[in-house]
Amino acid sequence: MNPLPQHGKPTQPLRYFVIVMLVTFVALLVSAGVRATPGVLMVPLQNELGWSRASISFTAGVGIFLYGLVGPFAAAVMQSLGIRYTLIGALSLIGGAAFLSLWMTQPWQFLITWGVLSGLGTGAVAMVLGATVVNRWFVLRRGTMIGLLAASTATGSLLFLPALAALAHTGGWHAPVLAVSLSCLALIPLVAFFMLEHPADYGLRPHGAPHNYVQPIQPPGSPVRLTLTTFAQAIKQRNFWLLSFTFFICGFTTNGLIGTHFIAICADHGDLAPWNALVFE
Repeated sequence: MNPLPQHGKPTQPLRYFVIVMLVTFVALLVSAGVRATPGVLMVPLQNELGWSRASISFTAGVGIFLYGLVGPFAAAVMQSLGIRYTLIGALSLIGGAAFLSLWMTQPWQFLITWGVLSGLGTGAVAMVLGATVVNRWFVLRRGTMIGLLAASTATGSLLFLPALAALAHTGGWHAPVLAVSLSCLALIPLVAFFMLEHPADYGLRPHGAPHNYVQPIQPPGSPVRLTLTTFAQAIKQRNFWLLSFTFFICGFTTNGLIGTHFIAICADHGDLAPWNALVFE
């Protein structure tokens, strides 16, 4: 009788690990595109509906704030309900909110759909999703896998921003909103059929786990209680505050300032007329 190898690479079907990573990558990519959309919508909404840039910026800020706040709670929900159901619910919320916003005429409607609802949904489809998937499915190369999933944020912006800007140029603000909604809703069947929960459900161990690996026991309690308990423990750690501070700076500058306002400020300057003409002519 041949014992299983220590890390079990030859006996573990790689297709399961590839599938779960691909589905997660695509979900994070679409979520990044959603978070980048308010920056594309700012000038079209200002021109077509007469809204102030301040009100549009406030909605974007609310969305970014909830995007960061929801993460720990989303991780606890994933532990209780599972990754698949949490992801389906989040995508449904994002896609449904974007679809409803097609009929908005007042800034408060933009706040509800793209600020509150979209912020809650994208907060569950963020790096907390990537970390949960990687921790479940990998023991070796966790850093590499997290890095690959983190690249989906930049990839989402790279792919979505030019396409959404072109749609805004040809179809007004409705076109990119509809595209975002359909992208999220079209992703739901992919998640429903191909998102995998635990390796043990398929007779596998996490990649790189020894043959005597034991799956961690899920902590008891509701998602809210679990999140608050974990947070109470984390705030006592110096590393938590260092990471929180650096991520706050990154979110405030990259998402809050550049991601939201860069296109609009380009449109304000005549020396950037080619970009302005392409997107907002």
